[in-house]
Amino acid sequence: MQNDSRTHGLWGKSAPPPPKTTNLTEAVTCDVAVVGGGFTGLSTALHLAEAGTSVVVLEGQEVGFGGSGRNVGLVNAGMWVMPEDLPDALGREYGDRLLNLLGSGPSAVWSLVEKHKIECEPTKNGTLHCAVGSQGLKDITERQRQWSKLGAPVQLLDANQTSSRIGTNRYQGALHDARAGTIQPLAYVRGLAKAAMAAGAELYTHSAVVSAKEESASWQLATDKGTVNAKTVVVATDAYTVAPWPEIRREQVHLPYFNFATRPLSDNMQKSILRGGEGCWDTKEVLSSFRFDKAGRLIFGSVGALRGTGTSIHRNWAKRTLARLFPQITEVEFEAEWYGMIGMTANNLPRFHRLARNVYSFCGYNGRGIAPGTVFGKTMAQFILGQIKEAELPLPVTALDQPSFRAVKEIYYEAGAQLAHLGSSRL
Repeated sequence: MQNDSRTHGLWGKSAPPPPKTTNLTEAVTCDVAVVGGGFTGLSTALHLAEAGTSVVVLEGQEVGFGGSGRNVGLVNAGMWVMPEDLPDALGREYGDRLLNLLGSGPSAVWSLVEKHKIECEPTKNGTLHCAVGSQGLKDITERQRQWSKLGAPVQLLDANQTSSRIGTNRYQGALHDARAGTIQPLAYVRGLAKAAMAAGAELYTHSAVVSAKEESASWQLATDKGTVNAKTVVVATDAYTVAPWPEIRREQVHLPYFNFATRPLSDNMQKSILRGGEGCWDTKEVLSSFRFDKAGRLIFGSVGALRGTGTSIHRNWAKRTLARLFPQITEVEFEAEWYGMIGMTANNLPRFHRLARNVYSFCGYNGRGIAPGTVFGKTMAQFILGQIKEAELPLPVTALDQPSFRAVKEIYYEAGAQLAHLGSSRL
């Protein structure tokens, strides 16, 4: 993945090296086979291995190749959906469970980082959801009301407080969530891989699963050069799923998202921008996000793919918008750029699927992969270990569905993002 600077960009340059792995070239047997070396798969493997279960992880490329190594690095609590809407969508029992699990998701990430001494630039200063216009302010005000009702440590900032905190007067307010923060996502997922291997999990990279078949009481997963026989299979490939479970991919609409990283800003500039070190995103439909890394690079992203005409359109838009947001940056220079795909479900909520007997999947994170992937991985391990029953999971078992006009929507989102950014620097 290091050969393409637009896949993992800054994260590929600044993350500690991945653990040493090989591709699968023989027949192995285990209790659980995990397909996918991202947040969910490696969290599942780590927690299973710590419980003494034999587990093999098969990754088709490298650890963190998909969304786990390409995202912004915001460790958020909850989902996009308003808290009070979850019980309506899932029922009171599942809705409350999911709220509790995802509300504490960031703390689960921080705990693993500390326990396994993962070097991933964790910053636990919270996030700021920035209001654009009166409608944006109305939205975050309602979110604050709903989360506060549940006892969450969220604070609504007015325009002046927001300006002082961020260093720009372009927002009408912001919602600060003290549970959240930022990490270097590729470094974090590589750290999970090292921890899982240290606990006894076997990890094979460049070992894509090409077929899966059930034989008596176990499953046989075949790669190009080897096989894995396992009693249970966890499919943790989410938006980057390919054969032999393409239905997971078909259930999601791909939304492209890009990031640009500036050169490290001067100490004076850093003191005038995000003095609290929070990660930020705004309320626009074609949203933007920004945050600092440990070296003082400002990372700025939005919807769109860095390919074809989109590369120059989004790069020019990002420069214009950053200059408008933060005029103290006298000259915007980027040293890294990358993009990936977010898998969006029809109701913006994750899914739990039983793909076949003893084959399970959590998927559909809708741009919130870090904390949910971590806690869903632990939950999956607890389920497989028999520590929790299926009826006690945070999500019901649902059938796979396929959104109407998925391919058309994906073309529309990518082209629409280009149109939105072509001549605009307005907030």
